Amino acid sequence: MRADLLRRAVEFSRAGHAFAIATVVRREPASSAQVGNTALVDESGAFHGWLGGSCIQPTVIREAVAAIEDAAPRLISLSPNPDADRRPGLTAFPMTCHSGGSVEIFIEPVVPAPRLLVFGVSPAAQALARLGFVMGYAIDAIDPEADRTIFPDADLVSADLRGSELGNRPASQRQRLFAVVATLGQHDEDAIMQALAVEPAYLGVVASRKRFGEIASTLKARGVTAAALGRVTNPAGIDIGARAPEEIALSILAEIVRVRHAAAPAAHAAATPAQAAPEVRDPVCGMTVSPGVSTPQAEHGGRTFYFCCGGCRERFLAAPERYVPALAS
Repeated sequence: MRADLLRRAVEFSRAGHAFAIATVVRREPASSAQVGNTALVDESGAFHGWLGGSCIQPTVIREAVAAIEDAAPRLISLSPNPDADRRPGLTAFPMTCHSGGSVEIFIEPVVPAPRLLVFGVSPAAQALARLGFVMGYAIDAIDPEADRTIFPDADLVSADLRGSELGNRPASQRQRLFAVVATLGQHDEDAIMQALAVEPAYLGVVASRKRFGEIASTLKARGVTAAALGRVTNPAGIDIGARAPEEIALSILAEIVRVRHAAAPAAHAAATPAQAAPEVRDPVCGMTVSPGVSTPQAEHGGRTFYFCCGGCRERFLAAPERYVPALAS
């Protein structure tokens, strides 16, 4: 991989961005791609790198975004005769670059670990941090009394969450952010307000319904809206009759897992306008294109035409009457 792409991958990882690495693993002439050519595609669909002709990019971007959402790798091919390439484990697409040839590309998603914010130093909070770490979560332990002796496996130990960069992260990253307040009578209201500020996908409060009613009244007096309080889950966790701290932690993490899996279909439904737009055909090369703000386009005869690359757009503008009938047929 080129040094600039390595640096960008490190930047993505440090910032908590999900992205996919797309690598050419096989090619046949006259494709301009070469084995080892690599590109990065972030979760917004931005493309960085080189994989050959620009007509390859729309398919790679679409499949890379899907791989990120599924958190599963995939192998794709683009060739003039996709039916001949089909085999188990490979998804074949038509190659419409004018240079011809074929190419196989392996797409590997890099999705940051989900982050669990644990507020409090109670036995339930400690059990949550231990079990969450075992389940692959990045743990932030937040409490004025928190330290490494109490939370040895935490990625971050902090007195509070004020000023954290978590609140500035895009919604796609907050979908991987979960919070549990297990302060059990110690600064409950402060902890809940901090957690609400970063808009996690799940916020559970370990408290009885009666105690949470008192907490909610105090928070409303502080200006917290009913809508914000409506995002709080209380009592936290699936009802499994949990009593011991470890059992409580298990019930809460089971609920978080359920929220995570339920969010995956919703993420597809809430795709960005560019991803959700109906696909159209490039009138020059026949490539399937997802129209977007950055997609090459041209006006002709009162219609807007979209292209896989600038080269196809230029060919169209030079002789639009040559391509419009073919598109209509």
